[in-house]
Parts: sequence; C-alpha cells; structure tokens
Amino acid sequence: MATRLSEVDAVLLGVGLVGSMLGRELTRAGLKVVGLERGEPRSTVPDFQGPQMHDELRYSIRKALMQDTAKETVSFRNTPGETALPMRRLGSFLPGTGVGGAAVHWNGQTYRFQETDFKMRSHIEQRYGKNFLGPDILAQDWGVSAADMEPYYDRFEYLLGVSGKAGNIKGQKQAGGNPFEDPRARDYPTPPMKEPYGSALFRKAAASLGYHPFPQPSANLSQPYTNPEGLTLSTCMFCGYCERYGCEHFAKASPQTVLLPILLKDKNFTLRTRTQVLRINLDKSKKHATGVTYVDAMGREFEQPAKLVIVGMFALNNVRMLLLSGIGQPYDPATGKGVVGRNYAYQTTSGANVFFDEKVNINPYMRSGACGTVIADFVSDNFDHGPLGFAGGGFIGETMSHGRPIEFHPTPPGTPAWGAGWKKAVAQYYNHTSSVGVHASSIASRNNYLDLDPTYKDAWGLPLLRMTFDFPENDIKMSAWLTDRATEIGKAMGGKIVQGSPRKGPYNVTQYQTTHNTGGAIMGTNPATSVLNRYSQTWDVPNVFVIGASNFPQNASYNPTDTVGALAYMAADAIVKQYLKSPGPLVQT
Repeated sequence: MATRLSEVDAVLLGVGLVGSMLGRELTRAGLKVVGLERGEPRSTVPDFQGPQMHDELRYSIRKALMQDTAKETVSFRNTPGETALPMRRLGSFLPGTGVGGAAVHWNGQTYRFQETDFKMRSHIEQRYGKNFLGPDILAQDWGVSAADMEPYYDRFEYLLGVSGKAGNIKGQKQAGGNPFEDPRARDYPTPPMKEPYGSALFRKAAASLGYHPFPQPSANLSQPYTNPEGLTLSTCMFCGYCERYGCEHFAKASPQTVLLPILLKDKNFTLRTRTQVLRINLDKSKKHATGVTYVDAMGREFEQPAKLVIVGMFALNNVRMLLLSGIGQPYDPATGKGVVGRNYAYQTTSGANVFFDEKVNINPYMRSGACGTVIADFVSDNFDHGPLGFAGGGFIGETMSHGRPIEFHPTPPGTPAWGAGWKKAVAQYYNHTSSVGVHASSIASRNNYLDLDPTYKDAWGLPLLRMTFDFPENDIKMSAWLTDRATEIGKAMGGKIVQGSPRKGPYNVTQYQTTHNTGGAIMGTNPATSVLNRYSQTWDVPNVFVIGASNFPQNASYNPTDTVGALAYMAADAIVKQYLKSPGPLVQT
C-alpha cells in the first residue's frame, strides 16, 4: 500500500537538465516543487574531482555515470518481425542517471536547429515535390519556427555561457561565424575556444574547397563567465575528459555549474534522490493527472500528489513513462495509427580518419569535448538534394574530443587487429592522426518506433521499453555522400592515408554511435500525429508536460541539447504566463 504524501504544486520526473530548469522557473513563480531523481546525488565537489574522475576504465568502459542495465534497460530489434532482446551492456547510446542526468557527461556541443529543420515536411514538399520523401517517411513539421525558438535559444545559451562566433545577428552576416544560421539577437556570451592544430588544418582545407568553416559552439568555456543566475564558470583546461565524465574544473556547463546550487537552496524546492517513478496517476476520466507513484531505495512505495507533472527524463524514458501511465494512444506501425512511440529517430554518424606522416603532430590528448572547427554547407537543406535522392544532411568537422589511452588508438587499413604489428601501428600513428567527423540527421520512418516489451521486465516488474530501429535507406545514401565529402577534405588536409567509413546497416546496439535518441513523444499541430502541442503539453492530459529530445518529430543534423534547453524554457514560459492563470489546454483543437 503506497503512503500518500502531501500535495505539491508540481512534481518533476528527473532532475537533470530539464528538471533543473523547470524547477528553477516554477519555484521562482512561487510554486512548491518536488524533484524525483532515480539516481544518486552528485556535485562537482567532491564527486567530479581528480584524479578519480580521470579513471577511463571506470567511466568510459564501465559506464559509472550511466543507467544501470541490471535494473532498467531497453530491448532491441531491427524490424517488427524479429524478437527483441534486452541490452545488458550499454553500447550504442549512454543514458545518464543521477542528479544532473546526461548533462553531466555530455561533450558540450551547443547548436541551434534551422528553420528548415522545424518545417521539414512542408519545406521539402514545396521545394522538391510531394513524392520526394516516399510513403514510409514520417517526417513532419514541429509546429514552431526558428523565430519562435530564438529567444529561448538565446536565454539557454546565456545560462550556459556558450563559447562561439555568431554568423547572423539580426539578419546581418558576421565574418567567421556560421553563414547558414538563422538570425539571432546577439552574439554568443563568450568567444570561441582556442583552435587545435588538427582543426586549423581542417579549416584551411575546407576553405580551399569553397566551404565555410567556423568554430564549433561549445559549452566548455573559453574564458571565465558569470551567468544570469550569478554562478561563475571557469576556463576549459583541454584535459580530454568531457564525454562520459563530470568536469572537475567548473568549466563545462551542467546543472551542477549553472543552476543546481541556486535551486537546491530554494525553500520551495525539495529534492528526493534514489526514487524510481513507476507511473503517472490519472483520475477516472484519464484526462487529468493526480500525481505520481514512486519507490524509494528501501523499497517503500509512495504516492506524491501534484497539480502539475513535468516529465523531463532521458528521451527513451520519457516515452516509456507515458506508455506505462496510459497517456496517449500507443503507435501501431501496421495501421499507422497512434502516437506514443511514433517517429523514433537516432543520429547518423560517420567520418574519415586522416593519417599524416610523422612531421604532423596532432596532440590528440590536448582536447575538449566541444572544441574544433566545422562546416554547415551540408546541414539540413543548405544544399540541393534534388539530384541526390535523399533528404537531410549533416555538419562535417575536425572535432576530436580526446586522445585517451584505452579508447583512442587509430590505425590505417591493413593493420593487424592485435599483436606486435598492431602495437607498432598504434605507436606510429597515435600523435599523427586526425578525425573528420560527419554528424548527420535521422529521418523518421514507419517501422522505426518504441513500445512496451511483451516479455521482459525491469527490477520493479514493469515492461521494458522495446526499440525497433534500423537505418532508413534515405540515411544510408546520405551517409555515403557526406562521408565522401569528409574524405575529400581529409585529403586536402594533407593526409598520407584517408580512410572514410560511411554508416552502413543493419544498426546494432553494441557499437557506440551517439546518445542522441529522439522522438516517440513528439510535438506537432495535430493530435492524430503528435503527443504534444507546441508548448510540450500533452494533448490528452493537459497538466502533464513532457520535455526532451523525445519531442523531436525527426532528428536534425545538429546535437539536440540546445534545442532541448530552448524547449524547456519555452514550456516554462507558457506554464508560468498562461497555464497557471487558466489551467487547461494551451492549444485548442
């Protein structure tokens, strides 16, 4: 029997990036807020301090900051006709856990999506015709525009202190920035990071080919910065331990450095860690949430009543929570009906290794998670797709993030997989190899989706989330074409050997690719094809808001974090200025 607690104004499911942001905005508005986090409490001091935080075996290989798959995991299959099996070891993607969530161990790339990303369906049909995408492609418009999102992007970037160079301020192009970006109100809060040598080689080579290189926008800061919350971040030390690690130097923007110290002192906020939320509770009408039920570390069950429920967990877990709670109709690929689990998409990554002779010293260990130089000439619809037979695109860049000894040992084609020959090649090429990465979009298709597994359960007896996914043919074609462009740039950099590796199917979950899982609880303008309205409010249960990369109708070329942050501020603004004054649907249908 669950113990019923006193009602609060709002309950947050997850105290990562979204939870910290919404917690701050709602308590600032005077609401009593409880934050429920399944993982451990974590702070920069003492949890992220060296030398223990530089334990590559513990954090990179054994995934110490990640979701515990012995308790809760995902089952996977490529097609609806296969039997899914549970992931017992994290590989392709790495959901975080603990206070701060995945924003603790992210790399820090902070890009804005483009107008053509937010209007993908209508834009493509207008430019290339209604039959260009094909019948199995489920791409759709978001219901928001780049102009709608701009003030929320701006606020989020100034919260983080993002280091970068604007390319378009109020319609005026800026030399040295991204010439393809939509207008922004002002420049980044801090200047770009220092450019590593490999990135400088990339910049010169890309420019020689007629492309438009610019510094990657980074939440690893180029200089000290005090954000609007009064919290100060330090300068990045280029230690090479960003992704999969917490930052010991207070130099990477994370909830611990940009919000939590303020939020945790707020008398209106209560944090409860080691709490596993089982479901969102609904009243008899199934149109109103009454709160949530959770289990604590001792196995005790509690009911937390709340007037407002904010679901801000990892994208996959957001979808699972809706399915477990009976909010929204589950998607059925056979009929095409239903919305929860629909439009699951990933990220299509590839690249080219550039092997130099011994005169070129790359120094890969002097890196940061988001340093580097990139081009956006092939992002979204910045180039003509008509003759190419695919939609979408990607940015290409020399953005190497580390040279750590266990994970970084590039060798050219023909090297033995082990033994003396392999060791010799590792020693020869470690300091003389650069990587040109391709970070590309992922289009939504009919048979890529999420639902509840009929067989496997988690430690609390609830069905696992089942992922059905394979790379669409559209994305395979795109990856091959973009990887050829990366290879051309690698050759122009002066590489002695350039090895391109386009993404190929079938998709598997054992090889790390990216943690940019998207979709499944998507936003849109039509309740028949989306779970959420433009404010991240569920169509079916208006006092439940779901915020994260789960909201994306398809994935864009760029990393999702900047857009997740903007959506969080957009939702918070709507809740405080509209919903609290008149609770109910914010968009009428």
